[in-house]
Amino acid sequence: MSGWQTKPIGEVFRVVNGGTPKTGVPAYWDGQHHWITPAEMGGLPSPYLSASRRTLTDEGLRVGAELVPANSIILSTRAPIGHLVVNEVPMAFNQGCKGLVPLSGVDTKFAYYFLLANVPLLDSLGTGATFKELSGGKLKEVLFSFPSVQEQHRIVAILDEAFEGIATAKANAEKNLQNARELFDGYLHSVFTERGSNWLDSTVGECIRFIDYRGKTPVKTNSGLRLITAKNVKMGFLQRAPEEFVAPESYDGWMTRGIPKLGDVLFTTEAPLANVAQLDTSEKVVFAQRIIIMQPDPRSLDSTFLKYMLLSPPIQQRIREKGTGATVQGIKASLLKGIKISFPGSLTEQHRIVGKLDALSDETESLRAIYERKLAALDELKKSLLHQAFSGQL
Repeated sequence: MSGWQTKPIGEVFRVVNGGTPKTGVPAYWDGQHHWITPAEMGGLPSPYLSASRRTLTDEGLRVGAELVPANSIILSTRAPIGHLVVNEVPMAFNQGCKGLVPLSGVDTKFAYYFLLANVPLLDSLGTGATFKELSGGKLKEVLFSFPSVQEQHRIVAILDEAFEGIATAKANAEKNLQNARELFDGYLHSVFTERGSNWLDSTVGECIRFIDYRGKTPVKTNSGLRLITAKNVKMGFLQRAPEEFVAPESYDGWMTRGIPKLGDVLFTTEAPLANVAQLDTSEKVVFAQRIIIMQPDPRSLDSTFLKYMLLSPPIQQRIREKGTGATVQGIKASLLKGIKISFPGSLTEQHRIVGKLDALSDETESLRAIYERKLAALDELKKSLLHQAFSGQL
């Protein structure tokens, strides 16, 4: 790239290490100096940061950290590697970060975009068994390419404008996705709060048979019959991952509490509580702990209607009100059987409601797929623009 220079970061920036004063010493904390961590840096809506959740006193700064001047760059170098902010005020940070203070001839925002474009490289340079960390020495060796200050400003202006447009497009796509979900959730809520005159009152235990495989942990194998655990049961659908297996010859000895069938409703009793899906296969599958298989009486209650009923906000709330546990909330089978439910006495009416919910669910899923593709495309566009900017093509 004509007119560009390439130098190690250590020659173009002053690299500053972070630190943490002892958290048990009140005299070090709640002062006037801003202090951030990688966790706080993740997910910020803007590259710029002017305040922090925690602050240090003069004494805390003296014993455990160092301020970098405003308009520097703070980079998280572990857990994870690659969060970036431009600090608008003098700021300190913990040992999971490094500060990069630009020297003469380097525009801070240009350097920010350069580092953003090279996060995969920075991450690849990390080492460590428990979690990767990018050392100050490795960071200083990374080659930084930059043109004249005027050209840096031109590139920054182009990227700023493009990224602002991308951010607006992402916000619109995310809002549309949220609207689609809210439309389905709103209709689902209305179905089970604006019940008709022919609805029957009952409890979960009165009309639903439980097949309870909680408390049992099968021996897993590298291949064989599919094992379904609570991790596979999501809100409204079964997720294939993680794929786990048990030996086929263990099926008969294991599935002694009952054999599930296509369309049965699966309910997670904890970790997470009250995820609901339907079994979507007729093949032999094995169930692990934390799942109850629900088989409603087909003469009075449709399985898919039951799925939607258990997913509805009123029933979810009743289940959670009966949940117990401080760390992980769960529900006992006896309490779950006592949950009050209501449903149309006519199977024809249940099928009519299921048809509307299925159609709306399919439409919502279609919209979700469209908007998620748009979001992925916008992320790829951002990466492409960064690549062009630092390969002389912008």
